[in-house]
Amino acid sequence: MVRAAGGSINSHSCTKCVQTADIQQQYLELTQEAMAKFTIEKDIAQHIKRTFDERKGPTWHCIVGRNFGSFVTHETKHFIYFYLGHCAILLFKTQ
Repeated sequence: MVRAAGGSINSHSCTKCVQTADIQQQYLELTQEAMAKFTIEKDIAQHIKRTFDERKGPTWHCIVGRNFGSFVTHETKHFIYFYLGHCAILLFKTQ
């Protein structure tokens, strides 16, 4: 278990979490759902992004993959980056 930003992520490596615990838990559950439902990384990212746009308002961005770099600007407390298995997931919100 990894402790991160007021919550815990079981069997996942949280690299950086800058958000509230409720959003973090919703994100984790949604990511697990998306990875069970889809096998293509683009489809996983699309599902996560669209769901967060609907639930939390626009504009969310999601990147899913095994090898990528990033340098992004995000709203305060609306950024999470962690690994689920061998796959990295980055989700952040902009204005």
